[in-house]
Amino acid sequence: MQLSVLSFRKIILLGLVLLISAYTAVAWQIVQFGNQTSDASADAAVVLGAAAWGNKPSPVYRERINEAISLYKNGRVHWIIFTGGTPQSGYPSEAEVGRQFSAAHGVPNSAMLVDIESRNTWQNLERAKELMELAGIRSVLLVSDPLHMSRAMAMALDLGLQAKPAPTLSSRFRSWTTWGKFLWRETWLYIDYRMFGRHSDTAA
Repeated sequence: MQLSVLSFRKIILLGLVLLISAYTAVAWQIVQFGNQTSDASADAAVVLGAAAWGNKPSPVYRERINEAISLYKNGRVHWIIFTGGTPQSGYPSEAEVGRQFSAAHGVPNSAMLVDIESRNTWQNLERAKELMELAGIRSVLLVSDPLHMSRAMAMALDLGLQAKPAPTLSSRFRSWTTWGKFLWRETWLYIDYRMFGRHSDTAA
């Protein structure tokens, strides 16, 4: 009886070790993927939504917008597509906040498209695809935080988008605590999407 209990405990312990190892491996892959940069060009940049504070972008969202503005001004894209709805009525959508911020920094309105309905990463990409088809846009650079990039690219490719990653060169997730929480969240959401096809997160 004692041997059986010990064996059971060893099995449980081994299972936990394997689970933690697998989770760590996925997290490492997410970090490595997000650190990759390139000088690729495309027809448009798709800015994945993040929180807006009233009519201003949150620090995290601002970094994504600035990255897209840089891509546009450096000639690597000809369009910017902003995605993201509003958390509640009476507030501007994330996409509209991004458009206004970019217009104030020299991007012409004629070069921007907005989706004001999507509320998570999958919806961001679905709506972006619809806008791309309407505008005749074929290729895009996905703009988001480095840790978000692995899951976002997986979804984009599953939707049939001709996409390449364009992670922000800087991030507002600068402390180890906030960075760790974001990595934990993204690892879980990536596994959940890959294993079960779920994509119900709010915009990252």
